[in-house]
Amino acid sequence: MQCEVCQRAKTTTLAPAGLLQPLPIPCQVWEDISLDFIEGHPSSHDKDSLLVVVDRLSKYAHFFALSHPFSIKTITEKFVEHIVKLHGMPKSIVSDCDPIFISKF
Repeated sequence: MQCEVCQRAKTTTLAPAGLLQPLPIPCQVWEDISLDFIEGHPSSHDKDSLLVVVDRLSKYAHFFALSHPFSIKTITEKFVEHIVKLHGMPKSIVSDCDPIFISKF
């Protein structure tokens, strides 16, 4: 089943995915946040990655420069120092990071 004709004619056996469900609108600022990494930028002062934390209601954002490779401990320290200290602990964090990273975070 590795030939090109077979691969083109092969049908999927999975059920079609359902409609995407939007996230609920937050009630308070810094209650629900999103967290993401931006990597691949030119290095500046030995920092080549950004941690971006955005409040989902107000769209206010914090940006933290990181040097790759970074550890979960480093990210957690930055998060507590700059987000929790200023805004308190959020109720939910939305991220596209893998579940292992989120559970350790």
